[in-house]
Amino acid sequence: MTDERVVLPDADRARLSVVVLTYNRADQVIDTLARLAVLPDRIEIIAVDNASTDGTAGRIAANFPFVKLVAAPCNLGAAGRNLGVARVQTEYVAFCDDDTWWTPGSLSRAVDVLDAAPRVGVLNARVVVGEHGAIDETCERMRDSPLARDGLPGPALIGFMAGGCVFRTDVFRQTGGYEPRLFIGGEEALV
Repeated sequence: MTDERVVLPDADRARLSVVVLTYNRADQVIDTLARLAVLPDRIEIIAVDNASTDGTAGRIAANFPFVKLVAAPCNLGAAGRNLGVARVQTEYVAFCDDDTWWTPGSLSRAVDVLDAAPRVGVLNARVVVGEHGAIDETCERMRDSPLARDGLPGPALIGFMAGGCVFRTDVFRQTGGYEPRLFIGGEEALV
């Protein structure tokens, strides 16, 4: 038997992975993964199932065999994302939750921005909500940051949204990831 693995040229390899965190929301994560799967951006997708009891992991595996599926041993809350990042082999990692997704071209744009701005460790997404795509009020407040831009590609921020950001993978790993003791809510504060 021969090894017939295809090795992609560097230009064809994904430079960004998306880590999707889910817990007992099979229908929502299936919808999100379907949206991510058709993006024109070259990405790898990693789904972290936080020990769901509703068959989420099985449905992901059956419907998306190309998605790297990570099954957490228990519900780790936001720190479940750390298990996903442990599987990341790309330069950049984006995060989303089971009921959020990235729009076409946004992840490629994030790669371009991070490539052009080596001082930037994390980008926060412009999150839109509702049927009319209103900008999330947290993003509105972030946009009006009082911090000096100092040549940055956008406002300098003192925080970010864990389920809507893009990190340099090495920067995320250097921070140690999300603190398990915080479980959910405010997990960004220590990163």
